[in-house]
Amino acid sequence: MFEKFIAYLQFEKRYSAHTVKAYERDLNDFLEYSELNSLQEFSDLSSAYVRSWIVHLIEKGLKNRSVNRKLASLRSLYKWMLKEQIVLKSPMAKVNGPKSEKKLPQFVKESELKIENLKGLFTDDFEGRRDALMFEIFYQTGIRLSELINLKLKDIQQGQLKVLGKRNKERIIPISIVLHKQIQEYLELRSEISSQTPELLLLKSGNKLYPAFAYRKINLYLGKVTTLDKKSPHVLRHTFATHMLNRGTGLETLKDILGHANLSATQIYTHNSFAKLNSIYSQAHPRGRKTN
Repeated sequence: MFEKFIAYLQFEKRYSAHTVKAYERDLNDFLEYSELNSLQEFSDLSSAYVRSWIVHLIEKGLKNRSVNRKLASLRSLYKWMLKEQIVLKSPMAKVNGPKSEKKLPQFVKESELKIENLKGLFTDDFEGRRDALMFEIFYQTGIRLSELINLKLKDIQQGQLKVLGKRNKERIIPISIVLHKQIQEYLELRSEISSQTPELLLLKSGNKLYPAFAYRKINLYLGKVTTLDKKSPHVLRHTFATHMLNRGTGLETLKDILGHANLSATQIYTHNSFAKLNSIYSQAHPRGRKTN
């Protein structure tokens, strides 16, 4: 039923395969609930009916964030159907999702990521150099897991990385001299592996990295330097963003580096930075210090 809409997401909106699958799951959930047989039948649905679906999802135990994602998928479908004149009106304008809890992103403390704390974590062979480079690219650039896995050799340039982000948007991220040198040292070991794979980071077999492998590695190494509950590549992305803000990076600049479409996605990190500023103020200002 949704073939044309899915093709629209893939080829016009240029959404990733992961995002398209999420849309399909959400819309199939709605089909299961509504028992509709054609797109034209969507024109008969009221906002009250969509709200009944929200209640159904909450009663099933879905979190507010998941419910809102499903509503966003349905809202996108109606927007497309209006454009294609499949329906004449959308019930979604009168539908509000449940309020989502805003959780602050977890990040690793700067003191836990000092170079001396990382020494001894990585072996000096190909796999160790690759893992160390993978860790540093995450921390020094803030790129996403999918972006790291898809980094090509040709994307490595003097002083910068070319990253292909969400919706196939390219962005350039500056890198330090130290990181560039680390990449060159890894490439010397990589050249000894017989592989035609264009990606920068490889398995020892010469094949491209896959998400679960990279996730496990980062989880392992972070577990040795921090006690955070979450230990993932995305935590290193949060860490990069928080540390950059703490050291004076502007929100607009950070937004461009992270590849966010909107500034609102970047602003969440200001809460973590404000917590640090508040701590510094309390310790440094004569009227800010707590007294017994």
